[in-house]
Amino acid sequence: MTPGTPYEAARVDALLSQRGVAVRPDGVRRWPFKHGDVEIGELREGGQVVATELRVPLSDRTDLVREVLAEAASLAAEADVRLMDPQLGRPLTTKDDAGVVEQYVRTARYAGEVAGMPEALGAGSYGMETQTQRGFQLSGRFLLIAIGILVALYLVVDSLVAQLGGR
Repeated sequence: MTPGTPYEAARVDALLSQRGVAVRPDGVRRWPFKHGDVEIGELREGGQVVATELRVPLSDRTDLVREVLAEAASLAAEADVRLMDPQLGRPLTTKDDAGVVEQYVRTARYAGEVAGMPEALGAGSYGMETQTQRGFQLSGRFLLIAIGILVALYLVVDSLVAQLGGR
C-alpha cells in the first residue's frame, strides 16, 4: 500500500490459493469465476516481482470484469496492497467499476475491429461483418483501378502502334 515498500507476492499468492486459484499443467495460474476464468501472472522488474497481474479475456460481456474487480479489490484490501489498472493509470476500488468496464469495452472493441481479434467481441458478428465489407470494398476498388490502368495502357500502346504505322 505504501509506495516504496517491497511487494509481498507470497501474501497475495496465499490469499489467491484460498480463493481457488489452480495451476494448469503448463504452469499458468487460473482463477475461476462464475462468468469465466482469469489468468494470473507476475510482473517483474529487475528480477523482482513487483505486482500480480490479472488477465481478463476480452469479450463483449462485462459480467466477468465486474466480478473480477469486486474480488480483486477485496483481496487487495485483505493483503494490504493496491489494486492498479495500468490502462487507467490509477488505483481501483469496487466503486470504479464504471470506468473499468468502459475502458474494457473500448479495448475489446479495438481488438475486435482493428487488431483482427473477432473473438474479443464474442461472436464478433458486428466486427467481422464490418471488416469483411471493408475487405470486399478495398478488393473491388483495387480490381477497378487495375482494370482502368490496363485499359489506359492498351489505348496508349494502340495509339503508339498506329502512329508508327504498324497498321
